[in-house]
Amino acid sequence: MKPPAAVPRSSSWRIVAIAMFACGWGGNQFTPLLLMYRRLGGYSALSVDAFLGAYVVGLVPGLLLAGPVSDRRGRRPVLVAGTVASALASLVLCFGGQGAWAIYAGRLVTGVAVGIAMSVGSSWVKELSAGPDGGLPARRAALCLTAGFGLGAGVAGAVAQWGPWPMVSPYAVHLLLTVAIPVLLLRVPETRPPLARAAGSLRGLLAALMSDLRVPAPARRRFRLVVLPMAPWVFGSAGLAYAVMPQLVGSRAGDWGLAYATGLTVLTLGMGVAVQPVAKRLRGGAPVAAMAVMLLGAVPCAANAVVLSTWLAAAAAAVLGAGYGIAVVSGLLEIQRMAGADDLAGLTGLYYLLAYAGFLLPAVLAALSAWLSYPVMLSAVAAAALICLGLVVTGARAAATAAAE
Repeated sequence: MKPPAAVPRSSSWRIVAIAMFACGWGGNQFTPLLLMYRRLGGYSALSVDAFLGAYVVGLVPGLLLAGPVSDRRGRRPVLVAGTVASALASLVLCFGGQGAWAIYAGRLVTGVAVGIAMSVGSSWVKELSAGPDGGLPARRAALCLTAGFGLGAGVAGAVAQWGPWPMVSPYAVHLLLTVAIPVLLLRVPETRPPLARAAGSLRGLLAALMSDLRVPAPARRRFRLVVLPMAPWVFGSAGLAYAVMPQLVGSRAGDWGLAYATGLTVLTLGMGVAVQPVAKRLRGGAPVAAMAVMLLGAVPCAANAVVLSTWLAAAAAAVLGAGYGIAVVSGLLEIQRMAGADDLAGLTGLYYLLAYAGFLLPAVLAALSAWLSYPVMLSAVAAAALICLGLVVTGARAAATAAAE
């Protein structure tokens, strides 16, 4: 059989972006369906939280191992495997009405696929993108992922609310969307040919993979003061906007609870897409701007824990979505400046792992709610955002002083 013809390098990043979009779609299509599983599936709140946990468990190897492996074995085979896994996960999730095993397995595989798309896809887009604008690849990668997250949640929520077979049809849509993408990826030029040393012992390979996750020494101070305080807020803001807020005001939405939760998800991620071009103009000040906007979104969340307004929740989601959009792009730009060619995917995976740590925030708040009220906890979250803003400002000033010297 004759292999598919390669597409020109100048446009091949688009196929990688489509794969990232599809994996992002698969990763977030489950989020607005949590209420459906509790109402129609009869699953407890603890089981629903465990479904989310399975996704996070799958993310860890996808983010930490896929990037370094692709640095040595090549981008194409790893991302092809990730896209196939994303489609397979949706196929398994179609059986979620038959038992929890399908949801656990499907969400675990989904996490692996999203982790691969984030770490490997972002790096491949950068290597395939040409031009004088150094920030363009990061914006492309962030845009296609965010668009996938947003549209996946929006379509899945709408299909589940108004379409037939709500536990099957949302996943069938994603399966049809994704099934042909692995074949298209075979036409994309490889940017990281397999290294000869990658054929060594397993112990040596694992040591090499771990070295890819180390931040280069000259960049460690900026990483600690700028990237580390900001990264968890990338998905921490998303968790506040479309996981915590819908639960707080869900009773006010009545029978439209699923549609309302879907709307908050789309609003948050839609704002994230809309503001990402702003990060280009902010340049070195983007991390500071991102944390300032996060603080502006966290404060109304704390207030809404008292007033329980669906409108205030929507306003907070819009602001947090803007913070998400600036933060995800500026974080990728920081990592791409720090990383070398041989550890780009590894450090990108590390960054996204730190970012996804923030997605545990809703579960932490739920666990603490037995002892603390949401107004108290969300006020503490706003205070934490203020502290992180101070750290990022300090780190950005230190970096500017060092550059001037």
